[in-house]
Amino acid sequence: MKVLVIGGGAREHALCRSLSLDPDVNALHCAPGNAGIAEVAELRPVDANDGAAVAGLATELGADLVVIGPEAPLVAGVADAVRAVGIPVFGPSAEAAQLEGSKAFAKDVMAAAGVPTARSYVCTTPEEVEAALDAFGAPYVVKDDGLAAGKGVVVTDDLDAAREHALACDRVVIEEYLDGPEVSLFAITDGTTVLPLQPAQDFKRALDGDAGPNTGGMGAYSPLPWADPKLVDEVLETVLQPTVDELRHRGTPFSGLLYAGLAITSRGVRVIEFNARFGDPETQVVLARLRTPLAGLLLNAAQGTLESQPPLAWREDAAVTVVIASHNYPGTPRTGDPIEGLAEVAAEDGPDTYVLHAGTRREGDAVVSAGGRVLSVTATGSDLAQAREKAYRAVARIRLDGSHHRTDIAAKAAGTA
Repeated sequence: MKVLVIGGGAREHALCRSLSLDPDVNALHCAPGNAGIAEVAELRPVDANDGAAVAGLATELGADLVVIGPEAPLVAGVADAVRAVGIPVFGPSAEAAQLEGSKAFAKDVMAAAGVPTARSYVCTTPEEVEAALDAFGAPYVVKDDGLAAGKGVVVTDDLDAAREHALACDRVVIEEYLDGPEVSLFAITDGTTVLPLQPAQDFKRALDGDAGPNTGGMGAYSPLPWADPKLVDEVLETVLQPTVDELRHRGTPFSGLLYAGLAITSRGVRVIEFNARFGDPETQVVLARLRTPLAGLLLNAAQGTLESQPPLAWREDAAVTVVIASHNYPGTPRTGDPIEGLAEVAAEDGPDTYVLHAGTRREGDAVVSAGGRVLSVTATGSDLAQAREKAYRAVARIRLDGSHHRTDIAAKAAGTA
């Protein structure tokens, strides 16, 4: 199988790593990729949001499967363009991707499907914003209706900060605060059959103890020793399957990766948000534990044959990923700083500890930072404590001037906090 992956972050590096280990994949390309992905896939230049360019590249390569990583190309209709030239693609249509592209659309789908979520108001005027903030009170949850690269949500007790964020958005969803721990659950679907993966938990705040500003994610772990063993079955029955069924009934079937961001509240499971693609950094830990070969699984989803997919196989191991971010992230990050220690991790830490590149590029013989989140250091172990220890041992080997990372990823779940 020839596979083309679209994107250039740590999520795409995790996808490419898993695909490169699949015996059915004999050619792997990534566009545009990054310095780390270049070690497992052949890089191709492309504008990831240009459907015609991506479809043209897939045709030129004779790709058997295209896997679209980020949300922006999906919302822009890149999957539609690839499907139009007859190549199987893992990723929803532009219409179905509105599940992530518009918070208001997602709320409408959930209401129609009877999916449990927070009560909310969609606001377009300052008067509506004031009424909604007053109705719910603190903590205020304010979400930009459109795509914001994981940084469009503000949760705050500060009324002025909530109002400022709301008024900066063209259209905004203001909703009730959901208490309880958060869980990320991915499901692979062909628009009818839904196959949930193992749950993960990510860490959105920049600093230890869930302090500091919201980010795209500073680390993750899987499995969740504290979660109800029946959680996945419950979410499949009450959230994932009803959502996929509702979209199919609307004539906009969702094929690809459906990501449910969940809160385990005192009143039961509630959906915080949906995404239309693999999450970053949760993908890094979920794929580290998946034993089922990835290419055939994604191809079955793309071709509508997921019903014939054998049950997914999982490693017993736990996985932890720690994000190393550049100076000033999640503000305007500093880039161009050399990254040292990557070869040491590869030489010293063995196959169950590895570095996935997010914002990197090669300059001559050097690898330098090229984004806000630079690396995802990932490790597996017999339990979370061991996986954590391995991941942080590798983090300590890496040198990037001005960088920062959280030191408490999975600490509480591993019993080391």
